[in-house]
Amino acid sequence: MKRTIFVIAGLFLMLAAKAYAYDDGDFQIWNTDVEEFKIGKNSKVALEEEFRWADNASEFSYQHYDIGYFYNLKKYLNVGGGYRQVYELKKNKFKEENEPYLTASLLGDLSGFAFEDRSRMEYRHFDYQSDSWRYRNKLTIKTPWKFSEIGIQPYLADEIFIGFGKICEFNQNRFSSGLGFNLTKNIKGEIYYMLQSSKSSTKWTDANVFGTKIKIAF
Repeated sequence: MKRTIFVIAGLFLMLAAKAYAYDDGDFQIWNTDVEEFKIGKNSKVALEEEFRWADNASEFSYQHYDIGYFYNLKKYLNVGGGYRQVYELKKNKFKEENEPYLTASLLGDLSGFAFEDRSRMEYRHFDYQSDSWRYRNKLTIKTPWKFSEIGIQPYLADEIFIGFGKICEFNQNRFSSGLGFNLTKNIKGEIYYMLQSSKSSTKWTDANVFGTKIKIAF
């Protein structure tokens, strides 16, 4: 099992490097861990923690801790809300952000391709700068193809960020391609490549992200 995962990760990194060799932005590593607890037929509580390393993966730069509640209103509609505590390295010091949020996701299937269109509205509270609102929309498409005994399934995703402060502007985009797989009945994993484009003032910069995600469902 471990050998299979390492082979997948190695192949995926080589493909990502080939596809995005023209990007000269920072290389980062992100790791996300999720624990889900089903509390009813149509509802669950999710705990999430994420850690990031930037500056060519040499510096620990970000962490967040998240708790959310999610409910399936319909087969095709999921709603929820939660709270995220963020610590981000800025000027050699970790700055804190408090972030309550609401989400709504549309789910569907077309010719075997499963898609999820998630909208998320966040209120961002800071002690070191003005508070603001942010809207995020993420479209994820999973292919109908699965490979090997662990059900390796390719997917694509794109997420846009729109900030509402002194001005309203589109200031970040994340395009991802990845592989999902089942480690056990209750443990799922993902590895992915992400091209993150962020706007600061009038300048756009890119980051090349190699990410991993583990989700445990209880």
